[in-house]
Amino acid sequence: MNIKDIQQLIKFVAKSGVSEVKIESKDLKIGIKTGLSSKPIVYVEPQGIVSQSVSTPSTEANLESGLEQDNISEDSHLITIKSPIIGTFYRKPSPDKANFIENGDLISEGDVLCVIEAMKLFNEIESEFSGKIVKILVDDSSPVEFDQPLFLLDPS
Repeated sequence: MNIKDIQQLIKFVAKSGVSEVKIESKDLKIGIKTGLSSKPIVYVEPQGIVSQSVSTPSTEANLESGLEQDNISEDSHLITIKSPIIGTFYRKPSPDKANFIENGDLISEGDVLCVIEAMKLFNEIESEFSGKIVKILVDDSSPVEFDQPLFLLDPS
């Protein structure tokens, strides 16, 4: 089983709503558990609406950024880059390095935008588009869900 197969399995588990999956073969053992994080998880709809309300400062910041996202989303030419997997979002390759991208940066197709850690694997998320980063929608070290908006990109 390669990394792509594991990522597809994670996507499937995230979509299915199952809380735990275990797969065993003679040379591989995989277990995936969801919803067991000690941090509050904020679920975000594509329109920026928070569907789980937890009253913490980080959640309030996410609510405000969700409202800003609605204002920006009115510009139909912007592209929303979404998370391909569930995991923890990181803006840097390691704590002592600089962020991959900042607001206002020009990016090309194939540029690394962030890293998402899933099951102790660090997955580099590459851009499928070229353009200018308008908004980074997720805080560093935050949990993200499958298909959650991460960035807004102006392709022009």
